[in-house]
Amino acid sequence: MNRSWQLGTGLLLTGLAGYVDALGFVRLGGLYTSFMSGNTTQFAVFGAEAKLQKMVMPAILIAAFLTGSVLGSGLAILVPSRWSTPVVLAYESLLILGGLALGLASPELGLAAFFVAVAMGAQNAVLAQVQGFRAGTTFVTGALFSLGQKIARALTRTGDPLGWIGDGLVWLSLLLGAFLGALAYDAFALYALIAPAAVSGVLALITAFLVLRAGQRTTKVEFP
Repeated sequence: MNRSWQLGTGLLLTGLAGYVDALGFVRLGGLYTSFMSGNTTQFAVFGAEAKLQKMVMPAILIAAFLTGSVLGSGLAILVPSRWSTPVVLAYESLLILGGLALGLASPELGLAAFFVAVAMGAQNAVLAQVQGFRAGTTFVTGALFSLGQKIARALTRTGDPLGWIGDGLVWLSLLLGAFLGALAYDAFALYALIAPAAVSGVLALITAFLVLRAGQRTTKVEFP
């Protein structure tokens, strides 16, 4: 997979994370399935206010995201490097579908949020492979700072005049994804999770196809 494909995938997955975060924010009343800085702040505030019952859900979401990060990174390490992206994306898709199924069966337990948070943690194992590119909700604050820094360099002619575009696109992809997620939840409730499951599943199939095609080309070169 070339650099352009990696960057495009990173932007798409950032938008997907924003979409899912908007669903979680609306459904969970101000909590997130991907933005763990927000959940950590909520957890600390509830702790300071001695609202122990309200501390439970942010703690569960943080633990779920961390678990997903461990599992996704573990998969990326254990499988051959060229297969890490399609495998992790397929895993993410299955987790989201599992969360949807369990959420519909037992909506009062918050199982959908748990599984989606695991999926978002796993997704970062894919985004981490795009070197020099701040993607995913975890990195958007950094991307926004980098955007301002690169605009300053462009204005003072001390850096690439177009170097800020990448970071700007990261922020815009999150914004658009969150906007679409909020609209989708309003229209479809939990069924809105079908979209991110489908996107990650299709990306897994496309990246698997690209890996197979690259392998065939290598085989033809090595064994004429």
